[in-house]
Amino acid sequence: MSFNIKKILLPAALILGISTQAQQPNQVFKAVGTPVNPKVPISWNRYNDYAAITEICKKLATAYPDLCKLESLGKSFKGKELWCLTISNLKKGDPHRKPAMYIDGNIHSNEVQGSEFAMYTAWYLLESFADNTFIRELLEDKTFYIVPTINPDARDYFFHEPNTAHSPRSGLIPIDNDRDGSIDEDPYDDLDGDGSITMMRRRNPNGRWKQDPVDPRKMVQAGPEEKGEYDVLGAEGIDNDGDGLVNEDAPTHQYDPNRDWGWNWQPNTIQGGAYKYPFSLPENRAVMEFVMKHPNIAAAQSYHNAGGMILRGPGAIEDISTYNQADIAIYDYLAKKGESLMPGYRYLVVYKDMYSVYGGELDWFYGGRGIYTFSNELWTGYLMFNKGNDDEPPAADPSYTFDRYLLFKDAFVEWKPFDHPQYGKIEIGGFKKNFGRMHPGFLLEADAHRNMSFSVFHCYQTPKLSIDSIMEKELGDGLKEVTAIISNQRVIPTHASQDLKYKIEQPDKISINGAKVLAGMLVENRDLNITKEQKNDPAVIEVANIPGTGTVTVRWIVQGNNTYSITVDSKKGGITSRKKI
Repeated sequence: MSFNIKKILLPAALILGISTQAQQPNQVFKAVGTPVNPKVPISWNRYNDYAAITEICKKLATAYPDLCKLESLGKSFKGKELWCLTISNLKKGDPHRKPAMYIDGNIHSNEVQGSEFAMYTAWYLLESFADNTFIRELLEDKTFYIVPTINPDARDYFFHEPNTAHSPRSGLIPIDNDRDGSIDEDPYDDLDGDGSITMMRRRNPNGRWKQDPVDPRKMVQAGPEEKGEYDVLGAEGIDNDGDGLVNEDAPTHQYDPNRDWGWNWQPNTIQGGAYKYPFSLPENRAVMEFVMKHPNIAAAQSYHNAGGMILRGPGAIEDISTYNQADIAIYDYLAKKGESLMPGYRYLVVYKDMYSVYGGELDWFYGGRGIYTFSNELWTGYLMFNKGNDDEPPAADPSYTFDRYLLFKDAFVEWKPFDHPQYGKIEIGGFKKNFGRMHPGFLLEADAHRNMSFSVFHCYQTPKLSIDSIMEKELGDGLKEVTAIISNQRVIPTHASQDLKYKIEQPDKISINGAKVLAGMLVENRDLNITKEQKNDPAVIEVANIPGTGTVTVRWIVQGNNTYSITVDSKKGGITSRKKI
């Protein structure tokens, strides 16, 4: 007898009243720091493909029309929309004139949890707005631009096709990886059809490998005087073209989207993974064009995996002079707070602590646009047992122990026999593609929350400008001296040092309206009364920068009218005004 289980389950769900809507208020009790009864219930212990990301973004925008707007930055190579959520209190000013934080994830296709972390940030801000005063005030002052995935084609390929934890890194534009004249060649050979490319081993009484006595699932090399039991044959697959290599044509060594950005870009002969020219990839070009159109972006985060790192540039030592001490001090302040919020994460500099990267996203954001930018490498083995691997007993591998006792062996494909067409009788087994670089479900939401808190702190520290005081001094003959002090209450200035060096963004403008202005000037030293007059358009004083946790002072000589207003207009600092009656 055959039946359709979907036809049975759907009516049953209706009969039982199962709903994905929010629960009744009297059914739940709030846990601190968590939205108590979200309009859009989402389980943050799993991963979402492109269709699910699209659905989540649309639901959030529909549920919170006064806080959230959904738009597409453009299309991927295969035509998928690059969704962007603009999150701010849309009733309290133009969101594009508020200081903004840009967040994206999943530039590398196998580095997937950045999408969940980005969406968690959007979800948390929206769902917390009603009952969290800090979030409410934050969204009155700031804007978040959140792009969950900037590599949606290859994200879906990673989920829905056989892969290892480390593949693919690139997008899906076909490349002739081995220069044999053929592109888009053989995908991975998933011999057992489970969606994960694991390892192959073959029994050999003279082999150099043996089973680990602590956990026989693990293969370890035999000692110099020991006799091994196995040959380890490498990743699961078949040598399709008879060149002695397995799976070399699968999409693992193609271009790298994080080598495509227009700052210190180098061709593939120098920087492996570079594509044709800067911004030759449609996804990166769409992000670049969006950022160029939004000069209010003062902070940025690009989520990668793995290793538990808070990374800043420069990517290469040749670019070391780009980051001067004033800006490094700001990076240090932000990142040190990040280390305290995210146990197990370390603050590192790309070129110094890792390797050289040319044409990287974070370098373009800072070098090209003067935006303080981090790339967090998500997931660290520290989270397994809340201690570093160096603290583990020498005979224990934390991954195997963690899988055995906390995941109940769900992360490992047990070794099983297989008749290989080339190697004969072998065994296939090993860790699945969703373990090693990706968070297990029960740790996903916790780390998403901690990383979100760091991005919120980063955004909070973008400029907050106010006109602290307005002072008047009568000069006689109907003339008056008006002095205004403008302060920045946050750490990040209105212009980074890189911005000032290359004049990336226009100066801040401080204007007086409603009075006849005879002269305008920047006050360089109030005590000594040292000023610098601006003779052209004296009513609108141009200021190169309003420093973090600092002030600037401007002055006008006006005639007549006692009623006037002063306005500060800064691309990265927003707009503020004060009226004098």
